[in-house]
Amino acid sequence: MTDTLTRRSLLKVSGTAAVLAAARTALPGGAWAATGDAPEVKGATFGFIALTDSSPLIIAKEKGFFAKYGLPDVQVVKQASWGTTRDNLELGSAGGGIDGAHILTPMPYLMASGRVTKNSTKVPMNILARLNTNGQSISVSNTYKTLHVGTAAKALGEAFAKARATGKEVKVAMTFPGGTHDLWLRYWLAANGVDPDKDVSTIVVPPPQMVANMKVDTMEAFCVGEPWNAQLINQGIGYTALTTGELWKDHPEKSLAMRGDWVEKNPKAAKAVTMAVLEAQAWCEANIEEMCKIVSGREWFKVPYEDIVARSKGRYDYGTGKVVENSPYVMKFWKDFASYPFQSHDLWFLTENIRWGYQPADVDTKALIKAVNREDIWRDAAKALGVAAADIPATTSRGIETFFDGKTFDPANPQAYLKSLTIKRV
Repeated sequence: MTDTLTRRSLLKVSGTAAVLAAARTALPGGAWAATGDAPEVKGATFGFIALTDSSPLIIAKEKGFFAKYGLPDVQVVKQASWGTTRDNLELGSAGGGIDGAHILTPMPYLMASGRVTKNSTKVPMNILARLNTNGQSISVSNTYKTLHVGTAAKALGEAFAKARATGKEVKVAMTFPGGTHDLWLRYWLAANGVDPDKDVSTIVVPPPQMVANMKVDTMEAFCVGEPWNAQLINQGIGYTALTTGELWKDHPEKSLAMRGDWVEKNPKAAKAVTMAVLEAQAWCEANIEEMCKIVSGREWFKVPYEDIVARSKGRYDYGTGKVVENSPYVMKFWKDFASYPFQSHDLWFLTENIRWGYQPADVDTKALIKAVNREDIWRDAAKALGVAAADIPATTSRGIETFFDGKTFDPANPQAYLKSLTIKRV
């Protein structure tokens, strides 16, 4: 047993507890505490949406990782929509809401800058970790199945134009304005010459309601996380045009975020929360099938296990006869730095929010990222867990990113990226 934790060791074991045990001090009750590191509180309340990428938060509760790090009273509570998540974060647990959440990465920034809050109130927020990379999809109604839509979708744009000419309102759905699903859908449409604000009606639908809405012909396409894309296919209603990893390989997706005032008041507890979730992320990656069995349960997602497990293991049936085994775009929770909240990725989200008018063009992105992104807490938590130095990123930037249409984003020059885009609001 080594003193450090590596990705290889994580994936070789059936669980991570034994490996991690060598890297921390265990108290008699199974709780962890280094000298002087006991959390200021015993718990916190977190929200989650029924999406596979919320699994680390659920597993941290189910497997006792929160309790292990001195937080036995943590609650993980289902939210009806991302709008509900925002509202409850505004309230905070003292007001009957929540302290933190499984969340769309741009949302803490939209809240901290007062762009989506009541009365434009700025609600300080902190991102403690990234929960996953990859794992979302863009799905299309079976009405357009013969078009063979993928990353290339100009034929779909032409079909939408013909439908509009007959007076039909063409609707495409995402989950929250300015959120990740909105940005993936917008990027894909715009790259194929479809203006998401002028050529279609872009609407908001909560993730668990996507399949039901397409079933009654409410929209033509949607972007959401799993298991809803797989369920759409299993019910014979639509098909997967592309996974978002095909749009941008290993793209950042959800985050673990908490109210900034809670983190400021409880810094040791914030570190303990992060440690519990990091351990859960490693556990999820090593125990995919058990993870799927747990989160599919009535108290969590309340969906068939079969709707979750295939894609979680990398088997993608696109619903068109195309089946990919061991997809390179499978959702990642831990490996390839999936858990680390790169600041360069947050800059891309802010830049795209500027592109579409969700953030003003003159927003101070550097200051906002410094206030929201707490990668320093992630690093402290990773070191306390004994994560090997090689598995902790050397810098806060992953460097230049490349998208399916050949566009590149250089974190050192976001303005050049914006200028390269044809369809935009800025």
